[in-house]
Amino acid sequence: MHDPLIRSRAVALARSGASHAEIGRLLDIPSGTIGYWVRLDGLPSAAPARPAHRPCPRCDDSDLDQAAYAYLLGLYLGDGHITRSGRTYVLRIACGTAWPGLIRACERAITAIRPANRVCRARKQGCVLVTAYSNHWPCVFPQHGPGRKHERAIVLEPWQRSVVSAHRWEFVRGLIHSDGCRVVNRTTKTIAGEPKRYEYPRYFFTNTSDDIIGLFTGTLDALGVEWKHLNQRRAAQTVSVARRGSVALMDAHVGAKY
Repeated sequence: MHDPLIRSRAVALARSGASHAEIGRLLDIPSGTIGYWVRLDGLPSAAPARPAHRPCPRCDDSDLDQAAYAYLLGLYLGDGHITRSGRTYVLRIACGTAWPGLIRACERAITAIRPANRVCRARKQGCVLVTAYSNHWPCVFPQHGPGRKHERAIVLEPWQRSVVSAHRWEFVRGLIHSDGCRVVNRTTKTIAGEPKRYEYPRYFFTNTSDDIIGLFTGTLDALGVEWKHLNQRRAAQTVSVARRGSVALMDAHVGAKY
């Protein structure tokens, strides 16, 4: 017997347009079992298999939670991707299992943008894929396209630039929470013959896309945060924020993942 919660979750995903095979992979349940549950759910006493129209902030000009969107955009540009799944699209954001607070924040942001769509988790080795199905993900994230992000142009549309300009810190927080981190450097210096230990925090952001790096550093410039590129022998670029005043700003508005 399967947990009733798993069954209701599978049926809800099917109503959202996910294929039985996709749901089976997500929940580790045979697709035939998913089909059986869906057929049972189609009895007259059950809810209709197809949901009513769910307004899209782009297609229908419905309300958009701009702060949540700016944060989710940062997460998507860092560790997110959109793929076709049967008749619909699926958004997945990879979140490290070490950061349960990040997973919850990602779920809240997705729910704020698509409140009528179910958000679920798929556990993978070392991470959790926060997942939601919607026909409108390409409308919400027009940066979706074939290939990896660093192999194509990533340019924000005018409406996205307007949202980011109004919620710069949320955008930076999403980028840091996806492809960045806050660390504490420790060093020892000899002062007047005595070794003294020093600790100082700093932020890093690493990405392979020149465009995404430019979006990050351009937003930091607008916020008055000082940064610099690290010299590295690899394709990915790393931006460091180490100045005390700039780190204090980042701590006040971004903070470490948790």
